[in-house]
Amino acid sequence: MSVSEVTAGPITPEHFLEIADHTLLAPGTTPAELDAFLGAAAELGVRRVCVSPSLLPLDDDARRGLEIVTVVGFPSGAHRPEVKAAEAARAVAEGAHEIDTVVNRGLLRSGRWDAVEADIRAVREACQGRVLKVILESAALSDAEIVGACRAAEAAGADFVKTSTGFDSAGGAAVHAVRLMAETVDGRLGIKASGGIRSAAFVRELWAAGATRFGVSGTAAILAEWDEASAAEQTPSTGY
Repeated sequence: MSVSEVTAGPITPEHFLEIADHTLLAPGTTPAELDAFLGAAAELGVRRVCVSPSLLPLDDDARRGLEIVTVVGFPSGAHRPEVKAAEAARAVAEGAHEIDTVVNRGLLRSGRWDAVEADIRAVREACQGRVLKVILESAALSDAEIVGACRAAEAAGADFVKTSTGFDSAGGAAVHAVRLMAETVDGRLGIKASGGIRSAAFVRELWAAGATRFGVSGTAAILAEWDEASAAEQTPSTGY
């Protein structure tokens, strides 16, 4: 979903499915596990899935009509720009619709903003017009670093900034980081919240803070909680 397609108001389960990147990035995933994951994703009704680039390409039967997101420079981001670019170009050639790249945090924390922008731009140019999201690992950054990273991503032509890989010990998505990212890009880029999102309540908090896309692996559990909460709201009270 593009930034312009974001709608106001409370998020619904149907909208959540539309903007969720249902994710499987576990190391060691087997072809059988991937196939089971894709089958479950199709049954859930998500629009897209995020998988490791080594699992591509997928034939049409395996893909089941799902859009494919993959990651480059993952999970550390400490790769040379040309390596990230080559990884992105191959992923696009193998059928990826969207690319999530990890920012070089060492460059970022050193304040080398021109180098951060160049790192992202190398991937942008290799994406051949595909949606590009830049993973900041926001839990490991100061507010000033988050703002600077968002500005570098925008200057390099990214479509989204994203909170986290989900693999860093510093943590995952946080309401404060999402709100700061949203304020910085001011609707010009999308905001993907990812990392540690395991409840419908947290999805709603992040949405209210400005998230426009979600990276989640526990999609089914989130939807189940949503259904339970809706049922509870509709059950008449027996109190006096």
